[in-house]
Amino acid sequence: MQQTQNINIRGLHPLIAPRDLLSQFPMTETANKTVVDHRKAVTEILKGHDKRILVVVGPCSIHNSDSCLEYAERLKKVSDKVASRIQIVMRVYFEKPRTTVGWKGLINDPHLNDTFDIETGLGLARKILLGVAEIGVPAATEVLEPITPQYIADLVTLASIGARTTESPTHRQMASGLSMPVGFKNGTDGDLQIAIDAMEAARHPHSFVGIDEEGHTAVVQTNGNPLGHLILRGGRTGSNYGAADLKQASERLVAAGLSPRLLVDCSHANSNKDFKKQSIAWRDVVAQRVAGNDDIIGLMLESNLVEGKQKLDNNASQLAYGVSITDGCIGWEETASLILEAYEALGADPMAQKNGAAGTVTHAGANR
Repeated sequence: MQQTQNINIRGLHPLIAPRDLLSQFPMTETANKTVVDHRKAVTEILKGHDKRILVVVGPCSIHNSDSCLEYAERLKKVSDKVASRIQIVMRVYFEKPRTTVGWKGLINDPHLNDTFDIETGLGLARKILLGVAEIGVPAATEVLEPITPQYIADLVTLASIGARTTESPTHRQMASGLSMPVGFKNGTDGDLQIAIDAMEAARHPHSFVGIDEEGHTAVVQTNGNPLGHLILRGGRTGSNYGAADLKQASERLVAAGLSPRLLVDCSHANSNKDFKKQSIAWRDVVAQRVAGNDDIIGLMLESNLVEGKQKLDNNASQLAYGVSITDGCIGWEETASLILEAYEALGADPMAQKNGAAGTVTHAGANR
């Protein structure tokens, strides 16, 4: 008989089981405390109980562990300074969705040379997340498929589903089982409805095919995730961070029976794909929050040690340190300046005001 299966498959290679990778890079008490404390803090912000603003900031993608950990060290110092008004979570993104083709991220191609040593990539990603959590910085990442979370999700504080995948039933079902809050980006065309539908779908129970801790194919049954939220990133028609855009987005969320709170991504179409314009969106949204729009619960920035981006060619050893190899990022000095500027603009400690002189401020970092 003629072959009818695996005609276009070049090879099938067994992958390490999640349980085995977790035993190689086990959770530590310090890392566990970072994840637990900051998941709780982000949850309280999403519910409106914690009036601080959430800032998700960091490289477009991680391709070098040393520069990532240096960024985390710097971010920790800034985070400690602003913790009474701002909850910072670091972007630690390992998987990159591509419009056509291109580098797929550290997990898929850790050697940056199209060898696709995924097992090494998973180990490196887990090691990096442990290092970031040991520093005391919570991590956010984009989740692209239902297998990877079994290897790294215990170290992630905040997840996101990207504009290209928010409409996917697979990703909605996966999000319903994730253990942390999940942000859904509006579509690349700027449409909000697919993200609103995704939030609704993800808060319900689902059953789908995935893997268990032993790496065996399994039916995954979920409880549903009530901590979905909308991320506005603009679209082909332009930005969507203006006051009228945010008002409309909140109204549509309420009409769908969802929380009106949302987060604005200052990159992508909200900066017209020009990293130098992120500050324009940032200042506009911060001003709206200061003016009283409490539906704005957060902002996102793409930032690295050094501004700009560089092309990944055949010689990864020649890459400049601390410069993005995917989307352009603002540099560290501008990043710190924007965060401190927002801290000053936001005024007095919102939790201290709420609790009064006799109260106790309990959010992460507030008593430093």
